[in-house]
Amino acid sequence: MERDTIVIGIDGGGTNTRVMVCDLKGSELAYVEGGCASRYKDEKASENVRAAIGEALAKAGRTTADAVGLVAGIAGYESAEDDAWIASFTDLPDLRCPKLHLNDSDIAHAGALRSQPGIIVIAGTGTMIMGINESGRRVRNLDYHHYAYSAARHLAYDAVYEVLAGRGDGSDEGLVSEMLRYWQADEFEQLQEQARQGFHPDKMKRDQLFGLFAPRVTLAAEQGSGVARRVCDRAAEQLRLGVELVGSSFAGGEVEAALIGSVARSPYMVGRLRALLEASPVRRYRIVEPQFPPVVGAVLLAYRELGLSTDVRIAGRQV
Repeated sequence: MERDTIVIGIDGGGTNTRVMVCDLKGSELAYVEGGCASRYKDEKASENVRAAIGEALAKAGRTTADAVGLVAGIAGYESAEDDAWIASFTDLPDLRCPKLHLNDSDIAHAGALRSQPGIIVIAGTGTMIMGINESGRRVRNLDYHHYAYSAARHLAYDAVYEVLAGRGDGSDEGLVSEMLRYWQADEFEQLQEQARQGFHPDKMKRDQLFGLFAPRVTLAAEQGSGVARRVCDRAAEQLRLGVELVGSSFAGGEVEAALIGSVARSPYMVGRLRALLEASPVRRYRIVEPQFPPVVGAVLLAYRELGLSTDVRIAGRQV
């Protein structure tokens, strides 16, 4: 392969698209962030991904013709049945290299655990639990039709509903103040009226609005809010169950688990999940730090597809 050839790794999530361009020896040439890559959350998802690829190539001083491999983990891509729409996400002029499209959880696992046996717990804009067991089998909580309502928007909805239902107490004063400020309500009744009007007529935008409030909920839980702690504890319990479902496919008595996403990696949730998983009665789950972010996982998978060594460390990239 020629010296100037490159690979392109893409992490297409529900909030951002992250694109990394690397040479074939593990050197990062460019990294950019673009808009949402989920077609279920943004009508311009495919445009966002293509724009981010173009920007990354320009930043690297390369063209589409220089690419010899591309791996894209895209939110919402589940199987070959999705090939009808996924192709447009990476369809750029002269980008004719082999392309591997995956779910974003696959590249997250490749980055966090270097594709070794273990489980990733994703809770941020979306939520999923996925593991690769000792025999190489990929198992998700969704395979069991289990879904953990632990994404950012879920925490925010639950916290607001608890407050509106009158379930708060003195420990929640800070959280309630944040709600009023966030929704630009001068008093509690104004927040109630916004709720009765549905907050926002567009569901996609409403979910985005609530998702952006979630960091205030996890922070409030850390600071002692009773409402926030109940909400986060319920979310953690659902994630624990999903991990144990996926973990039932493992043969060993100890399984590594990496936490990914703004919710899962918030201090309060890390503490709760560690306590719940380490106390599991069936097997021991050991919380480990993710080695690389998902976009690096995509690059490593691109190397693997080309038969190149994946034993590289891309400098400066942390989760």
